[in-house]
This record gives sequence, C-alpha cells and structure tokens, in this order.
Amino acid sequence: MTQPEPLLAPQWLQPLQDFLAYLQFERGYSSKTLDSYQRQLQQLALSVAATDATSHWLNVTEDQLKQHITGLRRCGAKPRTIALKVAALRSLFRYLQGQAKRSDNPAQYLSVPKAARSLPKNLNVDQLNHLLSFDSSDDILACRDKAMLELFYSSGLRLEELVNADLRDIDWQQQLLRVTGKGSKQRIVPVGKIALTALQDWLKQRPAFAAKLPEEDANALFISKQHKRISARHVRERVQLWAKQQGLNQHVHPHMLRHSFASHMLESSQDLRAVQELLGHANLSTTQVYTHLDFAHLAKVYDNAHPRAKKK
Repeated sequence: MTQPEPLLAPQWLQPLQDFLAYLQFERGYSSKTLDSYQRQLQQLALSVAATDATSHWLNVTEDQLKQHITGLRRCGAKPRTIALKVAALRSLFRYLQGQAKRSDNPAQYLSVPKAARSLPKNLNVDQLNHLLSFDSSDDILACRDKAMLELFYSSGLRLEELVNADLRDIDWQQQLLRVTGKGSKQRIVPVGKIALTALQDWLKQRPAFAAKLPEEDANALFISKQHKRISARHVRERVQLWAKQQGLNQHVHPHMLRHSFASHMLESSQDLRAVQELLGHANLSTTQVYTHLDFAHLAKVYDNAHPRAKKK
C-alpha cells in the first residue's frame, strides 16, 4: 500500500491513514484494494478542500459530497467509477462512526447511477481448441505459455491467481490446485489432464529460467526469462501474442479464458452453484453475470421442467 501523498492537510490526512491501516491490518484488504480506496478518497478530499479550507473528514457534509459526485457526472465519469467512490466514502464514515469520531454517515444516502451490466466476451469451444493447438515442443517460452493458457481454461483462474501460483499449490496425485483468490481466500480447483501434461512439460524446462531466481520467487510456478515470477502484464502480452499468431481475429485476454471456462462449464452441466464454487464467487449473482445461456437452451430447460410445459 502506498502512503497518501502529503498534499492533504493533516485533518484530512490522518483519518485517511488510520482508515487505510485498519483495512490493511484488521480487515486484511489487498494492496490493490487499499490503493483504490486511497485514490478515491484522496481525490474527494482535494476537491472539497479546494472549495472550503475549513472542511475535513469529521465535519464534511452530505451536500459537499453530493456536489463532488455531481461534478464527476458532469465530467463524464462512468457509473462504476462513481459507485466505487461512494462505496469508499461509506466505508470510511462507518469506520469513523465506529471510532466515535462522527455520529453520522453523510455518504449513506448518496445516490449511485446504475451501470449497464455487460457480459465479457468469450471464445467458443472451437476457437479455444484452435488457440491452444500451437506446437510447444521446441520452444521453452511456448512450453511455458501453453501451460499457462491450458491452466487458465482448465481451472477458470483469475490472472492474479495464475501469477501468484506456487509449485507447492499443485496436488499431482489428486489433480488439484490450491488457489489464493480475492481477499486472500483460498479454494481448491480441479486441473484437467491436458493442463497437467502441459504443466509437467513446463516444469521440465523451468530450471533454465530458475537459476537466478530471487528468494521470494523461488517457488513461483511460472517465471520469466528475466529470472523472476512472471508479471500480470507479461501474461497479458503472451496471451495476445498467441491469439494473433493463431489467427484469432479478436482481442483475447486472460479474463476471456476464465469467462469461456465458466460459460462452457455451465452449458454442459447446467449447475450454476458448482460453477460458482469453481470460480470462487462469494455471491451467486456474480456467477450469473459471468455466465450466459442462449435462449434456445433456456427454452429447452423450461419445456422439460415446467409442469404446464412438459410434453405429453
């Protein structure tokens, strides 16, 4: 977590630092989430302080917050951006209430514009098979990349989950992978045979990149030729490279492989809760956004299940 820049007056800065420390050490929030909260709250503090030098977190009003949100809308901020800022504000003021530093939460009734919920695109089964069909036998980078792509699709991993995977996380006998997801929550996911074979091929080549690994990366499952744990940015670049090289006429990114996994699993199993567990979603509604069924399938399920629709 980066510290708030010293642009804020102490009456703004100290409560923010205390709040971020609370989220980090007592709530266990990730550095990425902490940075987001810091950025959202610091922007608002600077905005309000610019118009009222006497304001600070302990006396800022609902009207001042509304003015800031209205300004964001006028500047074309996306609904999701505004929603993130309001969520950060509500959380901060709940903390201040808990610390008996405020008796109210001025962000509690702020209105948040509804964002359109668009489904991320996925690849169909034929496209996935074509993407993963490249020859990796004579190229160490291709061997590593095939293992990464196969694991993405086999187990529905998030990008950060794949990057942070360690050698010890694989249970070869049970064909399982221990994954550390959002909020440091762990789950166990199955790994398909093709992905396991690709991983075994990569681990035969891994020592060529592992000679100079720093101690903190010594157990990393995927490493780069720069002798360190592979970065999320590097993985994105390699996924795009193989999509282009395999002739897929669309932008392909790691999340698309995760979404494809979820879509294909749901289409085959019709078991939404099982897919929820595999993806590591806390809420079933999140899984419903990630996955979709075509209307023909829904109609078929209806015809087979509804008492008034069953064919005699």
